[in-house]
Amino acid sequence: MVMNNNGNGRRYGLLQAAKDPEYVKKMYGGYLKVYAEAFGEEGASWDLFRVCEGEFPEISELHKYDGFVVSGSSNDAFGNDYWILKLCFILQILDAMEKKILGICFGHQVLCRALGGRVGRAKRGWDIGITQVSFAKDRAPLWYLDDHHNMPSSLSIIEIHQDEIFEVPVGANVIASSDKTGVEIFVIEDHILGIQGHPEYNKDILFNLIDRLLGMDKIEKRFAEEVKCRVELGEPDRKCWEKICRNFLKGHHRICD
Repeated sequence: MVMNNNGNGRRYGLLQAAKDPEYVKKMYGGYLKVYAEAFGEEGASWDLFRVCEGEFPEISELHKYDGFVVSGSSNDAFGNDYWILKLCFILQILDAMEKKILGICFGHQVLCRALGGRVGRAKRGWDIGITQVSFAKDRAPLWYLDDHHNMPSSLSIIEIHQDEIFEVPVGANVIASSDKTGVEIFVIEDHILGIQGHPEYNKDILFNLIDRLLGMDKIEKRFAEEVKCRVELGEPDRKCWEKICRNFLKGHHRICD
């Protein structure tokens, strides 16, 4: 366990489901720092749990945290690796405790699975790039989205995934979708928020991940080049996404100032 940004404020845990790439460690100090800088607040502390390596918080310690973030991963959320099954168990406990849980990409999918939903390989293949996410017009009001008169009806976000949610858990509401992915965001009450995209990523991190996928023969060179060209032409709405996530975790109400 690693403590980041010691303080007397709120305490969060990052359930990291992927190893830090050498590039991210060199350029950004690792995923813990990426997430803490994107979603953290002054005075908050962040603990790192490398769940993909079997490092989990003690159940007896869960009550000490204000919230948890579940990261992305190259693993399948529908896999039956021991650490994935244990992660599902921990998420079920946190849900019963009504702790704030923010799931990102794989985290979004595994959170859905843990709470009774269904996930699998996306029928339309990889979704990589900057995606326009549209919020449902008939969704129930959510204070961390609606407490600002300039909140747009859609936001662009970085995405890189080949799996998706097929069915959300009982009691969950789908509040956003895109042309390619039906469940971009789901919520349960005011303590569960799952986001398929990566509000914490910048384009530099995305380009590095594309290169890694290409090097592992996960995608074709032509596809990678086309994606990079499209990404160069757009910008994700990072500041607004970061505020949504930050305000969800800490409970404050200002979004797109």
